[in-house]
Amino acid sequence: MSIRQLPDTLVNQIAAGEVIERPASVVKELVENALDAGARRVDIDLEEGGVRLVRVRDDGLGIPPDELPLAVSRHATSKIASLDDLEMVATLGFRGEALPSIASVSRFALSSRRVGAEHGATLQVDGGRVGDVTPRAHPQGTTVEVRDLFYNVPARRKFLRAERTELGHIEEWLRSLALARPEVELRVSHNGKPSRRYRGGGEERLDFDDGAARLVETLGEAFAGATLRVEHATTARPAGDDGRDGAPALRLHGWIAQPTYSRASADQQYLYVNGRAVRDRSVAHAVKQAYADVLFHGRQPAYVLFLELDAARVDVNVHPAKHEVRFRDARMVHDFVYRALHEALSATRAGNAPLVAAVSTQAQVSRELAARVGVGAGQSRLALRDEATRDAMAMLYGAGLGMGAAAAAGPGDASTDAWGRAAGTVPEAGDAAGRNWLQSGAAPGPMPETGDDGIPPLGFAIAQLHGIFILAEAADGMVVVDMHAAHERIGYEKLKAAHDGSGLRVQPLLVPQAVAVSEREADIAEREAATLVELGFEVTRTGPQSLLLRGVPALLAQGDTEALLRDVLADLREHGESRRVRAARDELLSTMACHGAVRANRRLTIAEMNALLRDMEATERSGQCNHGRPTWTRIPLADIDRWFLRGR
Repeated sequence: MSIRQLPDTLVNQIAAGEVIERPASVVKELVENALDAGARRVDIDLEEGGVRLVRVRDDGLGIPPDELPLAVSRHATSKIASLDDLEMVATLGFRGEALPSIASVSRFALSSRRVGAEHGATLQVDGGRVGDVTPRAHPQGTTVEVRDLFYNVPARRKFLRAERTELGHIEEWLRSLALARPEVELRVSHNGKPSRRYRGGGEERLDFDDGAARLVETLGEAFAGATLRVEHATTARPAGDDGRDGAPALRLHGWIAQPTYSRASADQQYLYVNGRAVRDRSVAHAVKQAYADVLFHGRQPAYVLFLELDAARVDVNVHPAKHEVRFRDARMVHDFVYRALHEALSATRAGNAPLVAAVSTQAQVSRELAARVGVGAGQSRLALRDEATRDAMAMLYGAGLGMGAAAAAGPGDASTDAWGRAAGTVPEAGDAAGRNWLQSGAAPGPMPETGDDGIPPLGFAIAQLHGIFILAEAADGMVVVDMHAAHERIGYEKLKAAHDGSGLRVQPLLVPQAVAVSEREADIAEREAATLVELGFEVTRTGPQSLLLRGVPALLAQGDTEALLRDVLADLREHGESRRVRAARDELLSTMACHGAVRANRRLTIAEMNALLRDMEATERSGQCNHGRPTWTRIPLADIDRWFLRGR
């Protein structure tokens, strides 16, 4: 067959196949154009899920009459003039393909009035055939009307879904947009009836409080009430980047849901790069790793995150529909996102209590110790006279809760005892405080009044329920704690801290192990030799597709270290870093902490229960156990009143 030039209409229809997938794609392109034109209010009218009609009206700058034909011409745009502009894209749209692509597969009308113009103008396009520009009365801004989508491409039209499904895709995209642009008012109607409204409100809606209000509008009160605010920036730049001194090279802000608010699917995960909603595997992987220690198996985190960086360091021109981006420094971005979220989640504690501040005076110590064992302020001195009680409180205050780690471990759990002593969770056998800690049995004094400002976040223990739960009286109601899950997290965090302090120790192999790999994996092992040493592996390349493993992480030496090495190399290839070794180590430490935690039906004294509550308030991530289960819950007093119809 001879080579021939395709007609413009067919070219546009082929382009439409890349850009226009369904009515939601049309809405996306048209609304993004409206925002780029400075619109503060956008009205979206739909019929039959957008298949029969999509009409988008805005109050933006408008288009001059003589430029209307250019607007529906391929590769015609006001946003790009040079290659430098393409590398520094700051607008949502820039390809100049959306309008001609949409117009080629629909009955299309474009009407607009420029700011200051006496009247507007309109242009009709039917299946790619462009009509004449004619005058028309029109308010300032632009209206784009798209009727009978894919009417002339039946093969594409038959792949559209039911009306409700197509409308759902549109609503989901508008929800994503509303999260990113809280200053813009969006009004949606479907089949002539108002469907959705996201209120605008000017620049003042960009502050934190109004951003949180937009969270309620889009994702509901449950999500908004379970979020942690994230605000993290760094001025560190990759080699060769001499950006503005002091200006953040990367900034991450937004909201992440606490681990107790998780989803069965990834339906509440929103990422924006320089204001553009995108999907990125590297960032998604960083988020997943940050939640790895606190999320229940099979659950998905929820978040709304905005990542900002120099436009020259991100390529937005890698996907026809602009759903994806490519980072010039993907490894740096991945590590930055992971660290930011890891720190935010680490700061969470049961009861949302900050770490207990250090105290210096004896009076402060007495008050703190009295609070930890549940005695009243007026009885502190009397309680401290008892040497056994004093030793128990010193143990609680100095080393934290050591409850049951030695007693609960079996006779063969020597490794658990050793790590427990290193982490400060298991007392030495000859320690008087350790002998008295479990048997102290200090009689608790009267509980403080509920309104007392000195009541800690998790309150004071009052009872043990079924040998499993601790009941505590808090300032605003009742707190219920799963004692095994809570103690498991406390022990786990102490074990991790102890191991982090000593670092990853390398255990040399008596007989070096040959490992067959692909040539690409061998290249990575050679290039990342220093990284592998930091992870506890001593590896040398012995051939194009062979490695020699000489040393492995000591703590994991009994496992399948060859498989672990392959997983690490795979991570280094895909993400530029790997936390497989840390994950494997944490899994082992988690098991040790689980075996060392207090078991069900273990009767605790009030002092022991209060010690556990105080350690929960001071321990990172103590709101969840090592497996992601919640460790505590709060029942407000108002709810209890309703149970018994009090005040009615």
